[in-house]
Parts: sequence; structure tokens; C-alpha cells
Amino acid sequence: MTPSEKARLAARNVVDPFNAVTILGLSAIEVGSNAHSAYGPGMTGFGRYVGVSYAQDMTGEFFGTFLIPSIVHQDPHYHRMPDATIKRRVGHAIEQVVWTQGDNGKPMVNYADLVGFAIDDEIGDLYVPGQQTNLRASAERYGISLALAPTENFVYEFLPDVARHLHIRVVLFQRIINQVAKTSGP
Repeated sequence: MTPSEKARLAARNVVDPFNAVTILGLSAIEVGSNAHSAYGPGMTGFGRYVGVSYAQDMTGEFFGTFLIPSIVHQDPHYHRMPDATIKRRVGHAIEQVVWTQGDNGKPMVNYADLVGFAIDDEIGDLYVPGQQTNLRASAERYGISLALAPTENFVYEFLPDVARHLHIRVVLFQRIINQVAKTSGP
């Protein structure tokens, strides 16, 4: 992929309707379950949480999908192994956090995750309300990011199989959500 293609992919990921649903849903749950958070209660807290979540998402996409992969010539896509055994696919999803594919198709260190998570966290220190900015807290958040990273890979690896097994096409849902997003106005 060229750097401009990586930039388009990052932008497309940020505006993806499923991304919006996830951010809105998690923000509502977080504010609803903890009205005393640094974001505050009610719609004001919800709005702040959504804003911070989108800022974190944009930062992550900029560094993890565009900038770092462009500099080190890394392919930012997750590469599925649909014909492998389930055990191998689970291992592959976990391994992809530290080892991925370069633009040339050869294996390489996953700099986008390993370096990108640290950059995202340090930039988040500038604007995330109530976030501890000491080394220990940053190291804990970095570790949690690495530990949770395979979750997204599991979705990429197995969701198409689940959808096919249930006779549901993910593309169909994507089209419906895209249509709703186009027709929904203020």
C-alpha cells in the first residue's frame, strides 16, 4: 500500500459506522455506570467521553494505520488465515500484535502496535481527564493495550466465519448502516 492509501484507510476506519456505534455505546455505558468520573454525569459527561474517545481513535488511526506503517513500510491490514485450524488461527491473531506483514509481504515486527500504543497513550496524557501521567500508570495502560489488542484480531479472524455460519452477511449490515447514516440528518 502507498502512504496515501494508508491515509485513506485510516480516515475510512474513523468514520466507519460500526466505529461510531461502538464509541457511542461504550461512552453511554461508562458515563451511565460512573457518574462521578472525570467526564461528569449526564449528557455533558457523555459528550465529553465521546469527544475524548474519537480523539483517541483518530490518534490511533493516524499513528497505527498511517504514519508508522508508512515510515516502516508495514501493511496495516490484519491478514486472516481462514483455512488454518482454529488453534493456529487463535495463535495467529495473538501473534499479529507483535509480528505482522510488511508492504513487501515479508514478516516484520508490528511497529504500528508496539510503538503506536505508547505514542497514543502519551498523547492521551495531554487531554484525557483524570488520567494519571506517571511512568507506572503509563506502563500499565501500555500493557493493557497490548493484552487487549488480540481481541480486535479475533473479530477480524472469526467474524466472517460466524456470519457465514449464521447465513448473515456482514456486508449487508454495513450497507444498512451506511444507508441509515446517509439518511439520518440533524
